[in-house]
Amino acid sequence: MGTISNLLIDTPNGQKIPLSQVAKVDYGTGPNTINREDVSRLIIVSANAQGRDLGSVLKDIRSRVDQQVHPPAGYYIDYGGQFQAQEQATQTLIGAGIIAFVVITVLIYFAVKSIPAALMIMVNLPLALVGGVLSVAVSAGVISVASMVGFITLFGVATRNGLLLVDNYNHRLAEGMPLKQVIFDGSMERLVAILLTAFSSALGMVPLAIGSGAGKEILQPLAAVVLGGLFTSTALTLLVIPALYAQFGQWLVPKKEAIAQPRPSNPVEIAPF
Repeated sequence: MGTISNLLIDTPNGQKIPLSQVAKVDYGTGPNTINREDVSRLIIVSANAQGRDLGSVLKDIRSRVDQQVHPPAGYYIDYGGQFQAQEQATQTLIGAGIIAFVVITVLIYFAVKSIPAALMIMVNLPLALVGGVLSVAVSAGVISVASMVGFITLFGVATRNGLLLVDNYNHRLAEGMPLKQVIFDGSMERLVAILLTAFSSALGMVPLAIGSGAGKEILQPLAAVVLGGLFTSTALTLLVIPALYAQFGQWLVPKKEAIAQPRPSNPVEIAPF
């Protein structure tokens, strides 16, 4: 203490005086490092969440801090770290999902050439994603970024399967086939393609769902949502869309395009004069 007090410092007029003349040196407690961010002093308080999801833990922390902590003027509390990255990723996925929904709806309309048919395919999506919701409820019970990616994957698979069925129905109904025969023959024709897509995707997710080791906290929620959702989306697509088409099929077929008349089998030749 005395050594520090006797340190000599330079004054503006060139003289040297001890530090004790311009400062009070005493024992005390304080941070050994002063961090700064955006030209402001920064104090970091960190903690790890165990046994609970990060969102609910931070919700409780915010509630307790708002009730019990009242920082003085000039101080503010900011929550960051992994939770901040998760919130940003969630917002990005929601925005990308909305854009994908709009783009896919427009593409489906151009494929089926009918607004009611496109709406029927898109309305079937909430029912098709039931398996993903059940998988989340049974496993962790928390919708994370990884599980949201799984829902987007299911969104694409269910849309593709619905498009295969409705487009096939429309072509057959436009050819003049009876509605019941259209639904039966069209469903049987597309059944193998739909089941092959579902089972191949499900088999690819099995190793991720039962695997262990580093990264399982990301891969397992994704695999669980996709694996559970594939079964219900496939089953409900094969049940709901044919039922809806049986009720509203006559309004779902686009207007017939002009078809060129075939040439007669024995055309009459006219010799020139």
